[in-house]
Amino acid sequence: MEQAEIAKVAVSAATYSIDKPYDYLIPEPMLEKALPGVRVMVPFGRGNRSCEGVIMARETAPKRSNVKALESVLDDGPVLDSWGMSLALWMRQRYFCTMYEAVKTILPAGLWYQMRETFTAAEELDRAAAGALVGKIKDADRVLDMLFAAGGSAELSQLKSACGDGVEPVLRTLCKKGVLSSDITAARRIGDKTRRMAELTMDGAEALALVEPRKKSAPMRYEVVLLLCATGRASVQDICYFTGASAQTLKGLEKSGIVAFSEEEKLRIPEPKAIRPGLPIVLNAEQQSAFEHLLALTETKKPEAALLQGVTGSGKTQVYIRLAQEVLKRGRSVIVLVPEIVLTPQMMEKFSSYFGSQVAMLHSSLRMTERYDQWKRIRRGEARLVLGTRSAVFAPVRELGLVIMDEEQEGSYLSENAPRYHTRDIAKFRCAQCGAALVLGSATPTVETAWCAKQGQYHHELLRRRYNEKSLPDVTVVDLRQEIKAGNAGAISGPLRRELRENLDRGEQSILFLNRRGNSRMLVCGECGSVPTCPRCSVSMTYHSANGRLMCHYCGHSQRSSDTCPECGGIMKHIGAGTQRVEEELRDLFPGVGVLRMDADTAGGDHEKLLSRFINERIPILLGTQMVAKGLDFENVTLVGVLSADSSLYLDNYRAAERTFSLLTQVVGRAGRGAKRGRAMIQTYTPGNEVIQSAAQQDYEQFYESEIALRRIRRYPPFADLFTLTVSGGDESAVLRAAASLRDEMRELMADETVRDTEPEILGPAPAPVLKVNNRFRYRIFLSGKNDKPTRERMAWLLREFGKRRENRGLNLFADCNAMD
Repeated sequence: MEQAEIAKVAVSAATYSIDKPYDYLIPEPMLEKALPGVRVMVPFGRGNRSCEGVIMARETAPKRSNVKALESVLDDGPVLDSWGMSLALWMRQRYFCTMYEAVKTILPAGLWYQMRETFTAAEELDRAAAGALVGKIKDADRVLDMLFAAGGSAELSQLKSACGDGVEPVLRTLCKKGVLSSDITAARRIGDKTRRMAELTMDGAEALALVEPRKKSAPMRYEVVLLLCATGRASVQDICYFTGASAQTLKGLEKSGIVAFSEEEKLRIPEPKAIRPGLPIVLNAEQQSAFEHLLALTETKKPEAALLQGVTGSGKTQVYIRLAQEVLKRGRSVIVLVPEIVLTPQMMEKFSSYFGSQVAMLHSSLRMTERYDQWKRIRRGEARLVLGTRSAVFAPVRELGLVIMDEEQEGSYLSENAPRYHTRDIAKFRCAQCGAALVLGSATPTVETAWCAKQGQYHHELLRRRYNEKSLPDVTVVDLRQEIKAGNAGAISGPLRRELRENLDRGEQSILFLNRRGNSRMLVCGECGSVPTCPRCSVSMTYHSANGRLMCHYCGHSQRSSDTCPECGGIMKHIGAGTQRVEEELRDLFPGVGVLRMDADTAGGDHEKLLSRFINERIPILLGTQMVAKGLDFENVTLVGVLSADSSLYLDNYRAAERTFSLLTQVVGRAGRGAKRGRAMIQTYTPGNEVIQSAAQQDYEQFYESEIALRRIRRYPPFADLFTLTVSGGDESAVLRAAASLRDEMRELMADETVRDTEPEILGPAPAPVLKVNNRFRYRIFLSGKNDKPTRERMAWLLREFGKRRENRGLNLFADCNAMD
């Protein structure tokens, strides 16, 4: 039987319910280029629509007549290596995503192609003849008018913007009737940037001898050759700039055979700042002990994991740098992960001062072109230390030896979109692949991480003292109930006001933390109690005084606020306090004093600029949201105020206590990091709460013992895994019906002997904390059990079956395990 080369392709158009490797015949002209890890265009589905795919494997098998052939190969070589394909396969079964979604997550956005579909009228048809063929097809005349007005051909995106999103079925019908034809082309979102280079084709002396006789009549020719004799090779742009020669002069030299042109890739990476080399790091006894133990783990060349737990200001970053130095010396690479973009500039500066051009930065604030070019540098081995946020865990470093996750407890390490991966899990997998060590750093590790360390699953290193031997800040808890009794209803309590005044008199700086954007939490009618809610979500809207508008922080809906109630005509009142409102209060309390506000509305992606102003201009007060809570190191900051410690404590989430403790501990730790003693003030309505008391004492062990006891009773992680299945759709009754049906099926599946030992418990359906977001209702079913292979197989079966059923059209289902929200 005749043999053929078959490619196993992960196809972009395949949904989770039909996701699998699809077989495609490799045509003879593509045999050399169609390799595993290469992207291809393939026909898919009954209509054979062109779509993108990735070759996951290749085999020789008997030729079959029903196997479709690849249409084209998009890459010159593999963009996904063997480690990336193994990781994608693991992510698919772990996070209930398609193979293509996993691959797309691993590769940078700039590498992907954009599909452009163009519709063209049949050559033999004019407008009248085309109109005669369409008959009574709804909206066909409007589409044809648009198409012929554009010259007989237009892209789908143009037709949608002109005729609306519902135009696609009309176009497909016209294609079936032969009135139109469609063609899909793939265009790279980001291309490689090149620059034109020029060099001599002969010895310098020989070239000079050829141009010297005409030195006076053609001086530019002589200048160009003289420059190339000195540099050997230069860009056309530089040659024209330094000599004043025109492009025509260079073309003339090419015609004479003196100069040859070529194209050279130019990387688009941010210009490095002039940074002084870092001083040699001297570790104290605690740091040195932790460093030696962690370094020993990197030398085993076996997968290892360790928790580096240190109080705020204990010098964890110095240990990270020393570990990176030693791992790089041994010829291996390092990935350093930070949770939020606000941490990256300071961290980048520190690492750049020690490692220079070996560092590559990857985070979402970089332009797509910059991220793509950094990825290329890393893949080539030009950068061996990668510093970045969550997505940097996928950096294609060679010989990975160490992964560091700073502030490992942060929720931003969990992806909010499919695949819903946790960075810590990906880091563990990559360390297992490469025999590398994973170091999890935190002053307040997650309860699960601390549990693993105490059970001996992770190595555990402790830093109990601050690096500069300074004591932790003195913490005062302010009872806001007493403030209200005393007639102070503002956001700044009397004790905090006095401490701020004292700091201003000393010329020291203060940080105030409030976990809420906007001017105030909401508007409320003083007569009927009506609160403006988002028309697309089941939440009240936040008032922003900067533009006088009400905004929904879930879907982005915005509308102008009104002083009168739309329900009864009563007067609207402002309730609560946001950063804008507190800023106004501070300016009233301390006229003429500089206040810098830092939240998502003011930062606009440029956190570094705001922080530089705070340091260089010595602005007395920095007011902000979570951006000011972690990782920042300012010597002159001696006072920190937490304005509302309760805002994150009483939320409908089992991690609320853990998050509040971590946030309070981190923000309090911003004070007294220099030579001066630090103070912190925590304002709360519940001063006796155990979490607030533990945070005030900076006592992680006390918090951990209390929290782990509660989780053991309630069977929360780490004692069980919590799967959350969310059903969403536009019709609430249909969503609730589908969720109830899903719960019943889950109960049947989890009654099986193979999973009964995990003591599965199924709850729900229950509405999500915010029931409606962007006109879609959301209900959840919870499974408390074990995240093992049999359980995941049952979850995957449910997800696939849900997508196949006709009654679930228009509904979505996704699954999370141990979600952070």
